[in-house]
Amino acid sequence: MFLLQIDTLSTAVDSLQQNSGSSTQEEVLSLFDLLTKGGWIMIPIALLSVVTVYLFVERLFTIQKASKTPTNFMEQIKVLVLNNDISGAKNLCIRENTPIARMVEKGITRIGSPLKNIEASIENVGKIEIYRLEKNLSILATISGAAPMIGFLGTVTGMIQAFMNIANIEGQVTPGDLSTGIYEAMITTAAGLVVGIMAYLAYNFLVARVQKQIHAMEYTSINFIDLLQEPN
Repeated sequence: MFLLQIDTLSTAVDSLQQNSGSSTQEEVLSLFDLLTKGGWIMIPIALLSVVTVYLFVERLFTIQKASKTPTNFMEQIKVLVLNNDISGAKNLCIRENTPIARMVEKGITRIGSPLKNIEASIENVGKIEIYRLEKNLSILATISGAAPMIGFLGTVTGMIQAFMNIANIEGQVTPGDLSTGIYEAMITTAAGLVVGIMAYLAYNFLVARVQKQIHAMEYTSINFIDLLQEPN
């Protein structure tokens, strides 16, 4: 009897393990099936998610590269300019190759011109650099608004299709028939909201980084103009 109980217990444990493994597999498959049941509208939502990730990584890399100006850069420029080593100051700016360095380089090439002309030339270069930093950020803002709308469009079309299928069912419609069509239609709204939130957060994060870089550029340009006004 004792051996029989052990055998029965072992069989029960094996059965539970098999059921646990099969249920886990069913959960994974059900998640994949859930995504695929969103219909063709999930294709543009998936493409928007890929574009969002790509633009975020590309812009983040560009902004980080633009902000790698050494802290003692302006001190070196000041020493070179006060020593009338204009070519050395230009070469330093060329080696750095950042928005701030390009703005300062433009100002150095205008040394000897009226101060207003120098300020205008630096400002024009700054506008070009800001445009480069903000490039494609508007696409992220568009995705943050368009993705939820596309998802909602998929829900509306899915609801229409679900009710059409229910209308074609002969006999009594069960609650399961109704609920299945509804939750399948709502998948696109959830997916669109997820992509929209991702794009919205990425856009605001990158805008904050760009604004920080713009403030650094403005601060550097002011220091350079003050440097030109210092007495020799």
